[in-house]
Amino acid sequence: MPDLWSPVDVGRMRLRHRLALSPMMRNRALPDGSPTPLDAEYFAQRASLGLLITGGTQPSADGQGFLLSHGCHTDAHIAGWQQVTKAVHDAGGHLFVQLMHAGRVAHPDNTPHGRAPVAPSAVAAGVGIHTPSGNQQVPPPRELSTEEVCATVEDFRRAAAAAIEAGADGVEVHGANGFLVQQFLSANANHRTDAYGGSVAGRTRFALEVTEAVAAEIGADRTAVRLSPGLRGFGIDEGETGPATYTHLVRALAGLDLAFLHLTHHGDEALLTELRTVFPGPLLLTRPGATIEERAADVETGLADLVTLGRLALANPDVVTRLRTGAALNTPDPATFYGGGAEGYTDYPAL
Repeated sequence: MPDLWSPVDVGRMRLRHRLALSPMMRNRALPDGSPTPLDAEYFAQRASLGLLITGGTQPSADGQGFLLSHGCHTDAHIAGWQQVTKAVHDAGGHLFVQLMHAGRVAHPDNTPHGRAPVAPSAVAAGVGIHTPSGNQQVPPPRELSTEEVCATVEDFRRAAAAAIEAGADGVEVHGANGFLVQQFLSANANHRTDAYGGSVAGRTRFALEVTEAVAAEIGADRTAVRLSPGLRGFGIDEGETGPATYTHLVRALAGLDLAFLHLTHHGDEALLTELRTVFPGPLLLTRPGATIEERAADVETGLADLVTLGRLALANPDVVTRLRTGAALNTPDPATFYGGGAEGYTDYPAL
């Protein structure tokens, strides 16, 4: 059986081990959403993880929800990401850009355009997020028309093309954590009566169309999807239909020959096992709060092909070396997780 340190083929990549950098928003983009040389340094420092996934990156102006989040839909964004991908490749790593439309989890004060957030339905998330004037409740979103839903699919397609133009190794469609794709999946956030709502097939249509569009644009072997079945955050409540929704969706995704499926586990072990059975391709697992031994066990039992590291990698740019040698680990500082400059971003010491 494989272990954490055995190689694995994922999409077009030959990875030297089974660890990957978990996507983590660090909110250090320029005001227009462009990556900076500091971002290039941050990801290059962690290139020994092999597969690096960026934090949530908006595929359009309306996709932005948070302050100083990255974008991938303008020439300036492409130029910024080119700095990052070159630095990562020069250091021996691979970079997937995670495309994330925040949907209703957004505030007009956080965006240059100041428009109301958009969503499958005009149902507020009922949560607060950080804005320039402090924590504020997100406002009720505007429901996307059917035509706008189709246009949003095209936004993902164009953003995926931009990521590849910038030198990325692939794109991860963010269908998790309560953002737009998961809002379509969740019956309590999606009250639509058109082809994108109602039944399980209707609520999964947007996720599938986005994934198919991205795969058609850049190749299925450079396309991945992240899902978080059972999430209870940002106002999401998938209810009794949740497991059936994900089984239907993952079975459809399995037919696309994706680079990998990324699951964030929220406690339903039976569903996780079922989805592993349904999806025969490479599966990347994020198990929040798990020990390194528990992550290793997921690989050794075949439940996952790869596992992510989040805060450990955030605080330890050389986390692979530290884990291999049993060296002490730096402690992450939550006060510097979001926003700011080099402190808490690129200044954690290596061995």
